[in-house]
Amino acid sequence: MTNTAQIPLGPIMASVSGVELTVSCRERLLHPAIGGVVLFAENCEELAQVSHLVAAIKALREPQLLVAVDQEGGRVQRITEGVVKLQPASHYGSIYDRREVDGCAIAELGGMLMALEVLQTGIDISFAPVVDINNPDSNVIGDRALHSEPHTVASLAEAWVRGVHRAGMKAVGKHFPGHGGVSGDTHTETPIDSRNIHEVMSVDLIPYKRLSTSLDAVMTAHVGFPEITSAIPTYSPFWLEHILREVLVFHGPVFSDDLLMAAAADAGDIGTRVLTALSSGCDFALVCQSEEGTVQACDELNLNPDLWKPIDWRVDELRPHDPDPDCSIELCRDEYNYLLDQYG
Repeated sequence: MTNTAQIPLGPIMASVSGVELTVSCRERLLHPAIGGVVLFAENCEELAQVSHLVAAIKALREPQLLVAVDQEGGRVQRITEGVVKLQPASHYGSIYDRREVDGCAIAELGGMLMALEVLQTGIDISFAPVVDINNPDSNVIGDRALHSEPHTVASLAEAWVRGVHRAGMKAVGKHFPGHGGVSGDTHTETPIDSRNIHEVMSVDLIPYKRLSTSLDAVMTAHVGFPEITSAIPTYSPFWLEHILREVLVFHGPVFSDDLLMAAAADAGDIGTRVLTALSSGCDFALVCQSEEGTVQACDELNLNPDLWKPIDWRVDELRPHDPDPDCSIELCRDEYNYLLDQYG
C-alpha cells in the first residue's frame, strides 16, 4: 500500500514554510490546482536537509510535483551550504571581454556545476539563466546579467545552457521580454520601460531569438511597456502568444514571475491574477511566500474549472534527463575554480 495521492498536476507553483513540511503545507500541496513548489533561502539550510525536504514534497503525489529554485549565482543563490558559491553572471561577461573562449568556457562550467549540485538534492530546475541585458541604471538586475551587449549575452547564455543540459537539467531563461532596461523593483512597483517594439526587438529579444530552440522554458517580466501594450508581459497575449510563440517560434513552457509582486497587482486579487496570466499564455503561475495567497488562488481555480486544465505534459518537459557520462561534480568544481583563478 502507498500513501501517495494520484492527482493530476495543476498550473500553480506554490512555496512552503521552513525546512520541513508542516501538516498545513502537506494539505495545501495536495490541491489539484498546484503543480509545483518553489524553494527559497528559508527552505535551504544544507544539502541533506534540502534533499529530505524535496523527497517529502515528491512523495505526496503522483505525478510528482515539480520542484524549482533560483540558483543563479552571485546574490541570487538559495542553496549556499555544501555547494560552490557561484560567481555573479556578470563575472563571466568580464572574462569574455578579456578572452571570449574562456568567457564561454566558464559560463558553461558555471551552468553545469550549478545543475549538478542542484540535481543531487532532487530539485528539478533552477530559474536560470538570466538573459536580461545589463544596464547601469538597473540595480535589480545589475550583476545578475551576463553582459550589456545583446549578442554577447546570447553567446554566454548559450554556453550556460549547454552546461546545464550536459548535467541533465532543463534551462529557464528570464525575464521575458527583458528586465534590464528599467531601474524599478517589481517586488515593490511596476517599472516602466518607455521603448517601442523595434527598440526592444533589436536589443532585449536578441538572446531569446538565438536561444529559441535551446531554452526549455522562459519566465516573464512584470515590467510595463506602455508604448507597446497596456498590460505587463505576464498578462499580455501580444507578448506571449504573438512575439514569443509566433515571432520567436518558442514552444516551451512559460512561467509567470511571482504574481504576489506589487507589479502584478493591477489585474486584481490573486485569483484574478492567476486566471489572467494563464489566459494570456502562461503555463505556470507562481504564487509564492503567502499561504493565504496560495489558498485564495486555488479557490479561484476551483470556481473556474473550465478556465484551466492539468498540465502534466508541460511538467514532463521539465523533468531532468540523463547527464553526459563524463559529467562529474568534483571535476567540474576543479575546472571552474581553476579558470576563475586564472582571471583573479
